[in-house]
Amino acid sequence: MKSEQIREAFLKYFEEHGHSRVTSSSLIPANDPTLLFANAGMNQFKDVFLGYEKRDYATACSSQKCVRAGGKHNDLENVGFTARHHTFFEMLGNFSFGDYFKEEAIRYGWEFLTETLQIPSDRLYASVFLDDDEAYDIWHKQIGLPESRIFRFDEKENFWSMGDTGPCGPCSEIYYDYGPSVKGSDDPYQGILEGSDRYVEVWNLVFMQYDRDDTGKMTPLPNPSIDTGMGLERVTSVIQGVTSNYHTDLFQDIITPLSKYLKVESSNDPKTAVALQVIADHLRATCFLIADGVIPSNEGRGYVLRRIMRRAMKFGKQLGQTGPFLYETCAYVIEKMGDIYPELKKEAKQIQTLVQAEELQFDQTLQNGMPILMKYMDKLRSDNQRVLPGQVLHFMYTTHGFPVDLMEDIARDEGFTVNLDEFTELMEEDAKKSAMEGDFNKEDLPEPLISFAADNKTVQNCYGSLKMSSKVQFLLLGDTCANCIENGQEAAIALDQTPFYAESGGQIGDFGTISTESGVFQVERTEKVLNNSVLHYGKMGSGTIRLNQKAECEVSELLRNDIRRNHTATHLMHQALKDVLGLHVRQAGSLVDAEKLRFDFNHFSPVMPEEQAEIERRVNEQIRKNTPLVTQLMDLEEARKEGAVALFGEKYSEQVRVVSIGDYSMELCGGTHVSATGEIGLFKIVSERALASGIRRMVALTGKQAFDYIQDNEKIIGQSEELLHVKRERVTDQIEKILKQRKELEKEIEELKFKIAKGEGQSEQITDVKQIKVLTKVVTGMEAGALRSLADDMLVKISRGVVVLGSNLEDKAQVVVKTNCDQEGIHAGNIIKELAPMIGGRGGGRPQMAMAGGKDPSKLQDAINFALEKVKEIMH
Repeated sequence: MKSEQIREAFLKYFEEHGHSRVTSSSLIPANDPTLLFANAGMNQFKDVFLGYEKRDYATACSSQKCVRAGGKHNDLENVGFTARHHTFFEMLGNFSFGDYFKEEAIRYGWEFLTETLQIPSDRLYASVFLDDDEAYDIWHKQIGLPESRIFRFDEKENFWSMGDTGPCGPCSEIYYDYGPSVKGSDDPYQGILEGSDRYVEVWNLVFMQYDRDDTGKMTPLPNPSIDTGMGLERVTSVIQGVTSNYHTDLFQDIITPLSKYLKVESSNDPKTAVALQVIADHLRATCFLIADGVIPSNEGRGYVLRRIMRRAMKFGKQLGQTGPFLYETCAYVIEKMGDIYPELKKEAKQIQTLVQAEELQFDQTLQNGMPILMKYMDKLRSDNQRVLPGQVLHFMYTTHGFPVDLMEDIARDEGFTVNLDEFTELMEEDAKKSAMEGDFNKEDLPEPLISFAADNKTVQNCYGSLKMSSKVQFLLLGDTCANCIENGQEAAIALDQTPFYAESGGQIGDFGTISTESGVFQVERTEKVLNNSVLHYGKMGSGTIRLNQKAECEVSELLRNDIRRNHTATHLMHQALKDVLGLHVRQAGSLVDAEKLRFDFNHFSPVMPEEQAEIERRVNEQIRKNTPLVTQLMDLEEARKEGAVALFGEKYSEQVRVVSIGDYSMELCGGTHVSATGEIGLFKIVSERALASGIRRMVALTGKQAFDYIQDNEKIIGQSEELLHVKRERVTDQIEKILKQRKELEKEIEELKFKIAKGEGQSEQITDVKQIKVLTKVVTGMEAGALRSLADDMLVKISRGVVVLGSNLEDKAQVVVKTNCDQEGIHAGNIIKELAPMIGGRGGGRPQMAMAGGKDPSKLQDAINFALEKVKEIMH
């Protein structure tokens, strides 16, 4: 049976026995911040097992995507070297949420293995928890398994728990015996305990029947549940009669085309076989992680992905690969598994783009960093030292981006160890410095303001009325506190409460006025100080304002509305980017003001015009729907479970504000927004560019600004119609036609210049120097290419000698020296190097032809005369 048939047979069997087939969840756990990746079939049902969530089914089955390559379950270094370690794998599982229990679970497992898959029963063994007589009796009395094939193991082997407290229970495992041809003890009890390759755990049946409290006491659950897991890779190796998962079709359908692509034969060399196994495994993990929205980075899930990819690249280099290769071989994984997991096909382009970008970056990192690292090791080796200091690791990592795990590998290969403790200390120091710099830098604030802000909190009411009565609590004039500010003075005011939004989360602060009975203050900037007090910066208009006066605040409605439009449009654009470019898109920075919105996001290629058009279409479609916005306060964990997106650079408290736009967008956000999307009016992207490696910046307009932008473009198109004397649909055609004509005319002009230059008094510029001729000449307006062609023609005409030509073009000088007398010691490149400074430039070339360019055409004749004298000097 092929792996596809085994997977389908499992799901179909349990469907026929009343189970709901549930699609695999994402590798990124949606409701469990404690998990780096989904690593078991039960992950997506955790809240159901805990009783927090009810579903419309009591039994389920699934084939779950899993990754174990970080944190507690880290198999990375073993992958490729053993028969059954993998980063990515599929877990087949059947689940009961208070429905059936041990008897049915054991019977289902046995029946599927022995009847559906037809595994010989005399090859199977079962283990149970030491005290689980119930499971033992089911195996022996109901299934009929001989006592000699049932083993009792302790809590370490046969008891499962979700954590230190909570649901737990005994488990029963089913093992397959490969037989004496595979290395391992003939005693199955001993062989299973030793973990030999002969006895392979195929299926684990977990009986969740207790609730353990923090004292260790276990109370029976009112509704015991079942959680089972069977690795598809393992059961496939059993069915296909191979002793290594890498020999199943799950891997061979990738390894076979991979070995052809890499031009290697795996059967001839164990090291080659291991390398191919590593690459095949890591290709699977890479494709699935990127398809689920993970991108390579230096932290969290992205760092695990980067390590997996770079480990594959390293083994590729061992097989002789000198450039990117992974991105093309991703196609083998997509072809093998894309029908079962359609997200692979959907994100195929993005997978290849991200992988290629990472490969190119890694090659550049190696190219820049390897010589430096080797130099350090050579110095240590000469001093009879074999430990690479943490300072070196830190320098290579922070300055050159060299991965620490790669430095460990290289050091090991060179006979070195590394001081990871020192490296960790230095990184922690960096983190502390970064955290201090990330907070508001107190040294930049006047001491009176720091003292005030530390003890006084401004009440912010920026989501309701734009007007509010308040009281002046603090006045800042320059670096000192003041009792009064007067007409024309630039100052800052703190109030006991304010309707002004303080700059945060990429949204600028509000504008407006603060008025008292004696004066009016124009607010031009609003900021939060030490995350406590709100300071209103601006300029005093008429009159004066004194400390402790009553004040009337009024936010500029016009500017607030423009800002609100842009902020809500940012949320819509963020979701549209994910829809169009892929789930990997995440915010990397933003600016929302009254004029525009600016959004930085991770993406490894330019956003093409057709993609921009689709993003615009989707956002404007949401605007036309006029969907009401809903804001609500939620617990942070609850918001994350609901799928709310947390944004770049924000620190969230336990209670957060969630802004939802129908079922289209849901983000944690403290900013101001329109009440319904229709208020945005119009959305238009005006620019898109690279900001940094892997980061793009998009700028867009909304409302009146977008309308004005379109009108300006319409005006330009209208003027183009008039100038070109065509209708608008033919404007681009006409421009292309004119550009083509211009190119043809420029070519004709160059040809005419060439003809004129060839015919200008040539004989008067030829000098005989011994047996050779030297032709010198200054022409006007010739490009470098034409000047070289002219030199070729002139050299043919004088037969044997040296040609020195100079050209003045747009206030720039160019000189070419061409010779066929290099045998006599005349070196065109050397002559050019000497004369180039005379025209204010640089140059060089080969013995027979060289060129120079400079900024001083007034010295062209001097330079040419110098070349003539240089030839005379050489020949005499």
